[in-house]
Amino acid sequence: MKVAVKVLPKSEVLDTQGRAVQNALKQQGYDLKECRIGKYIVIDVDTDSEKTALKEAEKMAQAVLHNNLIETYEIDVL
Repeated sequence: MKVAVKVLPKSEVLDTQGRAVQNALKQQGYDLKECRIGKYIVIDVDTDSEKTALKEAEKMAQAVLHNNLIETYEIDVL
């Protein structure tokens, strides 16, 4: 079963990469309020159970995929 983990900087953390993209987009004439840059990780968990896949993805996100001090994450089943 495939799950996706979306990792983004916490709102209070300065996202320099996101700010650079935001400025470039504004210079191109796009009207936007904010741009945040993160990671999108797709994992094929070896199970047919959605509950088990989510639980395993949660463990992976906590252990390796994100830095709790500066990032948040969301998990979705694909």
